[in-house]
This record gives sequence, C-alpha cells and structure tokens, in this order.
Amino acid sequence: MIQEFLHQAKRVLQVARKPDTEEYMQVAKITGLGMIIIGVIGFIVSLISSFLGGSV
Repeated sequence: MIQEFLHQAKRVLQVARKPDTEEYMQVAKITGLGMIIIGVIGFIVSLISSFLGGSV
C-alpha cells in the first residue's frame, strides 16, 4: 500500500511542471474573481439577514 502510493507520487512529480507566467496570471485572475464573487454573495446574504431582523 505504501509502495503503491510512493509509485503514484513519483509519477505525479515526473509529469508536474512549473507554470509559465501567462498560465500563472490566468489562475490568479480566476481565483481572485472567485473570491470577489463569494464575498459579494456573503455581503448580500448579510444585508438580507439584517433587513429581515436576523442577527449574523
């Protein structure tokens, strides 16, 4: 079981590569956009909750 895991980990490390600048920036933009969307959704839920008299 441990030997199988080590073999799979070795295969992943052989295939893995460092992302280039363009790929890194694309991932950073998508991640940032996702964080903003989640924050806006949380803010809207908080506003709705405060208007309905709930305590958050």
